[in-house]
Amino acid sequence: MGRVIVIGGGAAGMMAAGTAAQAGCDVILLEKNNRLGKKLLITGKGRCNLTNACEIEEVIDRFAGGGKFLYSALHAFPPVAAWQFFTDRGLDLVVERGRRVFPASGNAADVVRVLQDYLRQGGVSVRLNSPVEEIITRGAQPRHIAGVKLDDGSFLSADAVILATGGASYPGTGSTGDGYVMAEKLGHTLQPLYPALVPLKVKEKWVKEASGLNLRNVRARLLDGQELLGSEFGEMDITHFGVGGPIILTLSRFVAPRVQNGKTLRLEIDLKPALDDERLDARLQRDFQKYARKSLKNALNDLLPKALIPVVIDLSDIPPDRPTHQITREQRYRLLRLLKGLPLTITGTLSLSSAIVTEGGVTLDEVEPRTMASRLVKGLFFAGEVLDLAADTGGFNLQAAFATGYAAGRHAARAAGAKALH
Repeated sequence: MGRVIVIGGGAAGMMAAGTAAQAGCDVILLEKNNRLGKKLLITGKGRCNLTNACEIEEVIDRFAGGGKFLYSALHAFPPVAAWQFFTDRGLDLVVERGRRVFPASGNAADVVRVLQDYLRQGGVSVRLNSPVEEIITRGAQPRHIAGVKLDDGSFLSADAVILATGGASYPGTGSTGDGYVMAEKLGHTLQPLYPALVPLKVKEKWVKEASGLNLRNVRARLLDGQELLGSEFGEMDITHFGVGGPIILTLSRFVAPRVQNGKTLRLEIDLKPALDDERLDARLQRDFQKYARKSLKNALNDLLPKALIPVVIDLSDIPPDRPTHQITREQRYRLLRLLKGLPLTITGTLSLSSAIVTEGGVTLDEVEPRTMASRLVKGLFFAGEVLDLAADTGGFNLQAAFATGYAAGRHAARAAGAKALH
């Protein structure tokens, strides 16, 4: 059999390398870092949300426009296959809220260990501290893979190359966008790169005073003028620069392209999503009766976190020392509207270096979705975040990494074998 070189030792790269080796290929995995799976180790706050226990169609829906591209890869390696892959290799898994799947140990290092064992079992030659400078091709129209040139000037021949270098987020883990440069040199088109699953910056100054506040069971709505871009229920954080946390990260996918084009977006936080206007008004009236002898600033403790009370009162334009029995119906309605839609003005996102994933990358039209093969260069395959694929939080991005890695590994092995036989 021929030789397959995999560039990148993350989730997609390790899956691709192990799969190609299982098919009988000579596989070399080149990783620029001094260890494999560096980004995997920090995902899910070090716990590694490695997939999601849902159906294929739900995974596809989480990738918005690019989801259909994953149809074949996910059918070949669906979430249930990812589950079986890890449990068959001795890793116990648990399903948590949102059907997120984690190792039962709560330790991302165990996920990396299973993938490293997979590489060892297949006899993959792992070369750490080995950055690739360029992918070398031969011939013309179409070009064919010849091998790779390393940063030290050495050349490694190959019958197939899998590009699995990740995106441009978390550059400290090695995801510095190298793969985009290599793909572009080979003629591939790149979709613009934006930070996705990233905290948001806001205009309002009060967030500094409320920094560190965690809000649970709230609903966040993101709007562009009157257009509702997205709505998420769950948990979020107030930070010194803006907002973060799970529901904000999910909504952030809509933000970067619009803000970079000069748009100002609005975020509305429903602090009491379980109560409609009528029931919330009744609740306000009960609290005001309960604290009839107190001022407004001391009458909202049952309803709001302490850090948000001065914020809501200030935005309501009601004097904080006004006794609750003097609050008018119109003022109470202003409070209600703030509780159902605390407004924030989005001014931008944190940088790509702070994003969990990168939106954009190698355009999907130039990649064969069943095999992950380049339509431009024979013997070139793609896997993982280097492609223009990004999903919500919840294990979907890693599921795509495993599925595309599996497809690329299988089909690169076939391509290498076919070349070796001729």
